[in-house]
Amino acid sequence: MRLATIRTATGTRAVRIDGTQAVETGDADLRALLDRPDWAAHAAAAAGPVHAVDGLDYAPLVPAPEKIMCVGQNYADHIAEMGNEPPAYPTIFGKFAPALIGAYDDIVLPAVSQSVDYEAELTIVIGKPVRHASREQAEAAIAGYTVMNDVSVRDWQMRTSQFLQGKTFERTTPLGPHLVTPDELADGPWEISTVIDGETYQRSDTGQLVFGVLDLVVYLSTILTLRPGDVIATGTPGGVGHARNPRRYLADGEQVVTEIAGIGSCRNVCRAEGARDLPADAAAGTRP
Repeated sequence: MRLATIRTATGTRAVRIDGTQAVETGDADLRALLDRPDWAAHAAAAAGPVHAVDGLDYAPLVPAPEKIMCVGQNYADHIAEMGNEPPAYPTIFGKFAPALIGAYDDIVLPAVSQSVDYEAELTIVIGKPVRHASREQAEAAIAGYTVMNDVSVRDWQMRTSQFLQGKTFERTTPLGPHLVTPDELADGPWEISTVIDGETYQRSDTGQLVFGVLDLVVYLSTILTLRPGDVIATGTPGGVGHARNPRRYLADGEQVVTEIAGIGSCRNVCRAEGARDLPADAAAGTRP
């Protein structure tokens, strides 16, 4: 099953994607749907208003998750290109919901940086509460998978040893378009890629993951209860712009396509943040 959150004239709606049609489930968004203990049966049986898939306005797959957890340094090829050693434990950081955009929305390039990078990521969406999960419980707690472009403002990220400030700029992070339930997917590994204006910059597969999806759900559920709609981005493969020589960052007007085979793709145009979008002190050039 494929599920999504779309924007309509009367607000967002959760939908089931049936080929060329999107059928409303009666829920405001995917998180509201996943809050139902019987979400899978409810979504499969839904027969609400129908929309043509062509031209859907996708909202962020989960517009307001309780938690957005991200994993750094989790692909062997990316670790190597950054000159690092494989970590003993997952490197965890977070994002906040205002960073999220829909799968086809514009990426806003912050005016305070010229070092904005791309990162295609396999992303887990949780479908039932779980704490101190076994691997079997972790597998049962996964509603499905989607695509995130973990757009990173590298100069802000590198200001300190903590990643957060470079990872959660507003309107930078595509998430979607669909949640794909595990039964819909062939066994991995799955190819993952980033293409910018027709040129491929990342191409790898999920077999390069250091900590796999079940490892991450087990680990994170030891720290806190994972809840329906929580988002876990599992890391990016090699080929990021920051590791290239010369470095290769995103520019105004470029189209970025981040794709995972069998799951889907985000297609986003980069747009420079305008002075009218900034607070008065930033627009005037005041140091943040």
